[in-house]
Amino acid sequence: MSDAIPAHSARGAFEDAPTGAAAWPAVLSLSLGVFALVSMEFLPASVLTSIAGDLRISLGAAGQTVTTTSLVGVASALLTPIVTRRFDRRFVLWGLMALLALSNIVTAFATGYVMLLAGRFLLGISLGGFWSMAPALTPRLVPADKVPRALALISAGVSASFIAAGPLGAFLDAAMGWRNVFLLGAVVALAALIMQIISMPRLPAQAVAAFGTLGILLGRGSVRFMLLAILLVISGQFTGFTYVRPFLEQVPQFSVAAITLVLFGYGLGNVVGNFVGGVVAGRGIKLALLSFALIAGFSAALLLGFGTLAAVAAAAVALWGFAFGFAPVGFQSWMMRIAGDHPESISGLVTAAFLVAIASGAVLGGLIVDHAGASAPIAYLGAAMLAGALLIGVIGKEPEPH
Repeated sequence: MSDAIPAHSARGAFEDAPTGAAAWPAVLSLSLGVFALVSMEFLPASVLTSIAGDLRISLGAAGQTVTTTSLVGVASALLTPIVTRRFDRRFVLWGLMALLALSNIVTAFATGYVMLLAGRFLLGISLGGFWSMAPALTPRLVPADKVPRALALISAGVSASFIAAGPLGAFLDAAMGWRNVFLLGAVVALAALIMQIISMPRLPAQAVAAFGTLGILLGRGSVRFMLLAILLVISGQFTGFTYVRPFLEQVPQFSVAAITLVLFGYGLGNVVGNFVGGVVAGRGIKLALLSFALIAGFSAALLLGFGTLAAVAAAAVALWGFAFGFAPVGFQSWMMRIAGDHPESISGLVTAAFLVAIASGAVLGGLIVDHAGASAPIAYLGAAMLAGALLIGVIGKEPEPH
């Protein structure tokens, strides 16, 4: 996230934040865990054609590995804080990291589509559970005035993952094969686990998450509107992103090496966008999210109108990555503003909404890429972003603290 999140909002949301020294190594271990998780979540976007060719399945079917991960992640995001509320949170985090390593190993040795989906099923459990807890636990690791900086460090793991899952994933796929890329992901997961074991302090269960809390949050109109906005724009984002490699192969007809560079531009743009988005969110959460939708929509228009031109296609993808950098900052700030009194539960709801949107985007993208061609997911990206801009800009208002 960003330092631009108002300090008074962070203090109001997390009154039990420690007043002593900040546990920055533990926060860094959370960032590494997020990096490992999100890299593996979106790695299929850069190795999609290799997986499909090796297992003899269609591009659309290969893309449904993202759907499987997301759908399982939804249940995990909502249930993990509740089911594990009696356990020390560090033990829960360690178990989820170990499960990530196992999921990568199962995926790497997949002999068919079912085993591939099984590996992604395990990833979904780890992804949803870890993401539902990491932001909520951050205030227990650092003093209240350091919470925005800690969230920014965790969010940096997301931005870095787009470089790892995109250009680096495509490069390593060509150099060593997609199976070895997933084995490398298992190594990263184990490294994150070891770092968490070494650095994470005791985090006794506080038993605050319950099914009733979800009902309380969903009873707030501001929470329901935020979730609707997430479902709309994030489904468009990942309909396009999951199938961006086929578009780059077929429209500008990039080689694997060129796709690697283009996806690196996306990842680098996302890193820059994360911090620029933080500055914008400091001036207005609505402004940050509206900027995301409009810039991403403009990028889609460039790809559709001038995507055959290599330079334009590369620039549009980088601009798209920059735009998406605004989204985590904006939605995390929004979440903290309206529901910081129930941090684990609202984090689970937001994670679930993101994953439902990602799953729906992958399903829709798989259908339209198989039946309407590689440009169709980009067209949906543009349409969803235009609709999101209208929703946020016309109906939405600046979130008020609850």
